[in-house]
Amino acid sequence: MEKEQNQNLEKDEAKDVSLENGNQNLDNEKNDKSKPIEKTPEERILELEDKVTRTFAEMENQRRRYEKEKIDAFEYGGFIFAKEALNLIDNLERSKETLKNDQSLKDTEALKKILEHLDIIYKDLISVFSKNNIKPLDSLNKKLDPNFHQAMVEIEDDDKEPGTIVQEIQRGFTIKDRLLRPALVGVSKKTKPEDKKSKENKENLEKK
Repeated sequence: MEKEQNQNLEKDEAKDVSLENGNQNLDNEKNDKSKPIEKTPEERILELEDKVTRTFAEMENQRRRYEKEKIDAFEYGGFIFAKEALNLIDNLERSKETLKNDQSLKDTEALKKILEHLDIIYKDLISVFSKNNIKPLDSLNKKLDPNFHQAMVEIEDDDKEPGTIVQEIQRGFTIKDRLLRPALVGVSKKTKPEDKKSKENKENLEKK
């Protein structure tokens, strides 16, 4: 009886040891999983090389952006000022037209002298603008180009190809290779068939 009890105690002790060893193995497995996987020296070198390459590429992109911004600031920094300055030319041209249409000044020496002075001022302004790479667009008798012209009216003209600029309402300008202001223009269009016929009949009647 006593012998059997001793055997049972030994079995229980063996079970406890086995469970304890099992728990310890589980703990060891957990600890192994939680530990980061060590990288080889070659992998570390490759990772560092990749980081350095990316850093240099980013620095180069920033340098290029800075250079472009610097060039734009130098070449186009006066863009807004130049656009506002065009009002001087517009006002000169309006003044000339107003004086020409003034019946009290028509065909007078005073009008002639005033117009001559205004022309000199106009040419001086154009010269100053040209020296700063601000140049007027040559639009008359050219085909309409939406990149440089804005059509305001259509004018019947059978002598010109449709879409040809026959009137310049407001002059356009460029600064360097950019459009500063589009030209406001009138473009030609063919007369309607009925209008053309009535025009021919009128001409025939006048000949008779």
